[in-house]
Amino acid sequence: MDPRPRRHRPLVLPAAAVLLTLAALAGCGSSGSGSPANDHLSAGGDAKATPRTPSPAATPSKVLMPTGPKAELKLARSTKAGPITVTSVRGAKSGVTGKVWVWLPPEYSDPKYATYGFPVVMMYAGGQSNGYNTWTDPQLPIQEADVKLSKQGKAHPFIMIMPVQNFNSRENAALDCSDIPGQPKMGTWMAKDVPDFVKANFRTLRSRDGWGVMGASTGGFCSAKLALQHPDVFKAAIPMDAYFDPDSRLWKGHEADRLANSPNTLIKQGKADVSILATAGSGEAYETNLVKTWLKKAVAPVKAEYYELPGGRHYTSDFKKLIPRALTWFTAKLAGPTAG
Repeated sequence: MDPRPRRHRPLVLPAAAVLLTLAALAGCGSSGSGSPANDHLSAGGDAKATPRTPSPAATPSKVLMPTGPKAELKLARSTKAGPITVTSVRGAKSGVTGKVWVWLPPEYSDPKYATYGFPVVMMYAGGQSNGYNTWTDPQLPIQEADVKLSKQGKAHPFIMIMPVQNFNSRENAALDCSDIPGQPKMGTWMAKDVPDFVKANFRTLRSRDGWGVMGASTGGFCSAKLALQHPDVFKAAIPMDAYFDPDSRLWKGHEADRLANSPNTLIKQGKADVSILATAGSGEAYETNLVKTWLKKAVAPVKAEYYELPGGRHYTSDFKKLIPRALTWFTAKLAGPTAG
């Protein structure tokens, strides 16, 4: 069982245009000297019209190279899949400063992939996640699983980004991955500043096609909310054993803001072109009903799927069982490593 404290679950120009232009030029009047307007003299002294052919617009690369400034990354933990590093990210848009853990797949450092951009998955933890993130923990070895599955051709090698969610362990001080009035702008930090940090430091994909978000329990709430609120940033989300109603006591007196940050509201608006895989364990009747009820509210262009883990409960050991499915599902929904 996850020893971390867990949040309570609430009740929940075209060719025709070019021809027209040339015809207009040919029919233009004379200049003051008697020479045809817009003509050029050839070497033989004859007046000859020389229309310019526009150069085709350069196709922008699908890869975004690091823009800087470069962050200082320190070793947090060594794993069989490579190091997990950590840094402190101060958000220019939010003013929030918080810890962010980073794992890069082995391919990222392989010279064969030196010009490649990689897909990113941001991952959020259960409980308060004050100063920690359980996806960096040996209990949830998602990095090792990604290495194994990518070698088998079943999963993309993903850049994994694991931010904190709160700055206080008290449940009544939870920030709900949102911009609660009068509180640190955690929603802006998560959806804007952290992706900006990733783009500044790592080779990524330019479009949202290379960005996913996932989490378990409270982190599941965060992943659902962030994807539905910011479909310009994220293309896919996996909320595991999540709830869908913001329940921080800091919302008191701000009901309209609370509802605007509720996945229960966002999934019904028909504004977010995102894919969602919501999971629950069959051993938790309350949660299976909660998740199924939420998914029934989905309005296109939201694309919602459900997976039920047989016998699953709200335990870290069962979240671990969902890791292979999560990685293969993201691989089906997101673009893989792409050459620049």
